[in-house]
Amino acid sequence: MIYYFERNEIDNLKYDHCIKSAVNSRIYAYSWYLDCVADNWDVLVLNDYEAVMPLPWRSKYFIKYIYPPAWTQQLGVFSKNAISQNLLKEFISSIPKKFKKVTIQFNSGNDLNLFKTQNRVNYILPLNKDYEEIYNRFNKNRKRVLNNDSYDCKISDELCFAELILIAKRHYTFLSFTDFDYKKLKGLVNYLFKSNRILIYGISKIDNELIGGVLFLKSDYRITYLFSIMTPIAKKNNITSRTINLVIKEYSNSNYTLDFEGSMILGIASFFKSFGAVSEFYYQYKKDRLI
Repeated sequence: MIYYFERNEIDNLKYDHCIKSAVNSRIYAYSWYLDCVADNWDVLVLNDYEAVMPLPWRSKYFIKYIYPPAWTQQLGVFSKNAISQNLLKEFISSIPKKFKKVTIQFNSGNDLNLFKTQNRVNYILPLNKDYEEIYNRFNKNRKRVLNNDSYDCKISDELCFAELILIAKRHYTFLSFTDFDYKKLKGLVNYLFKSNRILIYGISKIDNELIGGVLFLKSDYRITYLFSIMTPIAKKNNITSRTINLVIKEYSNSNYTLDFEGSMILGIASFFKSFGAVSEFYYQYKKDRLI
């Protein structure tokens, strides 16, 4: 039987154990992660936490709706057992009718082919081989870029996050993130630091002027490329490629998978594929209900 629990009714230990042991585990679904990034969230639970489906929600003009919070790419149903399409249908049917609009980005382990959804693409790179073997699968242009790293800069694990956000607001005005989203990200980064679940890289010129930064999530054998900001000079000198290559080299010969988090944008997708990444698909489900 599927039960609906509000946030204050959730057994955090059982819920997080379900996420950790799930065959399709994602860091975004942990209770502490959703507490950082979602305005509110409740959950649907199968029996005694055999499977769970978090429901992040907001309210506007007294109308409640389910939405995908910033900094979460894939949610949906999680379980240590195989997830059938019938079970997915049961979970979707169990979403309380008080939510008048539903938008959920299901994870790649949820097969929603029989539902009316929008297919979305992600790129992943298993890191279970020697670095040389992984590097050999980079395309020629990515190898050329990495071999031409003449621009002198420092890549370190020290980063002033507030400075990075200022660079984002100055040079990435096309992004849809709001001040509120960045505030949520700051809270998330602070939490991740304390729990050793983040890889963070600051890129600076020799005079220590910050010109970019990259954040990776680290959890459950998955390293997720969450956020990257580069000034024009950092972009011109392909610093993002060098930073990603640094992570690949450091975590090669491990059970980790590098998750690039997308993208549906052709140029960005080509960039990710140039590292030898392969595609995986997930699904965006939308439904409007009559008010």
